[in-house]
Amino acid sequence: MSKGWESKSVEEQQAAAAAPKGPNTDLDPAKKAADAEKKRRIQALEMSRERVLSERTSSPHRRSALELALASIEYELEQLGWSIKI
Repeated sequence: MSKGWESKSVEEQQAAAAAPKGPNTDLDPAKKAADAEKKRRIQALEMSRERVLSERTSSPHRRSALELALASIEYELEQLGWSIKI
């Protein structure tokens, strides 16, 4: 005899409850917010890095300032766990 509709629904619910969740479903809201803020900060620093790398100058003082800015940005990115994406 075949199973009734209700028992199939219960089995599906139990299987869904036992299935592993997505990557961030077990995190609390504060952790999710912190992760999102970290990603935004990394994106902002990556954009700043790209802007510094794209600038060209013949002035040695300006070039020195750009090199210092780049070093600072890359240091902050490393502190956030960033790795260079090629």
